[in-house]
Amino acid sequence: MTVTGTDIPGPTGLPVVGSMLDLQRDSLNAFLHARAAHGDVVRFRAGPPGLRTVVHGVFSAAGAQQVLATDAANFRKDNPFYAEIRESFGNGLLTAQDADYRRQRRLVQPLFTRRRVDGYGGAVAAEAELAVARWGALAADGGSGGGAVTDLVADMNRLALRTVTRILFGTDLEEAVDVTDRCFPTISDYVLHRAYTPLKPPRDWPTPANRRAGEAIRQVYAVCDRVIAGRLAAGRTGTGGGAGAGRTGGADTGEGTDTGGGAGGTDDLLDLLARARSDEDRPLDADELRDQVLIFLVAGHETTATSLAFTLHLLAHHPEHQRAARVEIDRVLGERPPTAADMARLPYLTRCLQEAMRLYPAAPVIGRRAVEACEVDGYVLPAGANVVVSPWVTHRHPDLWDDPERFDPDRFIPEREAARHRYAWFPFGGGPRACIGQHFSMLESVLALSVLLRAYELHPAGDTPYVPVSAGITLQPKGPAPVRLSPTRA
Repeated sequence: MTVTGTDIPGPTGLPVVGSMLDLQRDSLNAFLHARAAHGDVVRFRAGPPGLRTVVHGVFSAAGAQQVLATDAANFRKDNPFYAEIRESFGNGLLTAQDADYRRQRRLVQPLFTRRRVDGYGGAVAAEAELAVARWGALAADGGSGGGAVTDLVADMNRLALRTVTRILFGTDLEEAVDVTDRCFPTISDYVLHRAYTPLKPPRDWPTPANRRAGEAIRQVYAVCDRVIAGRLAAGRTGTGGGAGAGRTGGADTGEGTDTGGGAGGTDDLLDLLARARSDEDRPLDADELRDQVLIFLVAGHETTATSLAFTLHLLAHHPEHQRAARVEIDRVLGERPPTAADMARLPYLTRCLQEAMRLYPAAPVIGRRAVEACEVDGYVLPAGANVVVSPWVTHRHPDLWDDPERFDPDRFIPEREAARHRYAWFPFGGGPRACIGQHFSMLESVLALSVLLRAYELHPAGDTPYVPVSAGITLQPKGPAPVRLSPTRA
């Protein structure tokens, strides 16, 4: 039987406002509880009559595949959440649509071929070694006999931000790191609040929230504009050929022939973006360069920081898996720095990362808007419906995962992966809008983890193993993830 419109099941919520407060306070648990109570397609009503938003949650693996891949053309990034991201961070690859998106993808895709990305392995390893040195300084300054205590959330945010900023800007690093670290949380909270609020004052009204966010946005824009203007004035970006010329290949896989520059070249990503060309597209102008840089800063540091922090946190609480990962690291690397080629030689460490990304997906909720009415899992979603798929929920679906809250890296051995639905695990989204940087994220995470775990054993610290989280632009830890550090070598 096909179920349509208002007959789709869902929580009643509170009088007048429905599920609005539940979604604002803790959307991840609201989605989890709704799936358990109502099934794989759930209708949420949020807000008072006249200002009400209706959100349809689609939580099965098959439903996620349909929304993101099979029927992707019918599900657009036109919902309030992406509108707020677009207003704050520009119209870069994450938020652009239609002709704008296709042009940007053609220009940017060659910068993320596997060969090109592998060339960043040295920068990743170097920044991870600096993080090890900071841990060493912490232990020397304040560590007791039981080992120094540090917060993985703060440490991995700094490591991932420094890494992506180094790859984006090269030597123009420190100011961008400081401004991004200080301003992005303010902007992210502002975006999330406005996305879930029925009544939003115009951004140019001088409310306290508008003024705080506006100043943060101005500072981030200004530092990007200064770096870009300096490059253009210095003539470092060239005029033709370059990173994007003559390249063909699949947009989703990142495979293809990269004819511009070698994987080990010295150009940073900003230089490559500014030189990007194709036979049918004009290059990116200064404003478009800034939009791409901002999106890469958001997607390239917060997502990887989350994956690193929770992988290390989970390994600290599961010492048997930490020991197994370290044995593999020592056997493969010895004392030498890791390279991109080592990623394939570290399968157990990679499985630990994948399992952490299952439990703590950096993009826990993905929104779309249905253009035309369509049937998903036996339910007809109306034209114009706001639709969310949720890795946070699907990664915990009891039909897909045994004992889903348990940390078990062996879920990702090849034969078990092959037996699961393709969209049982989709931390990078899927379909034509899948994350362009997924290979870079996996490479950065595996190499950084190998450096950190070779140098230090991590032990639980604090009263609880649980770190509260919420869904912002990315998954947001709402508290520290403390661990105690013990050097592995005297």
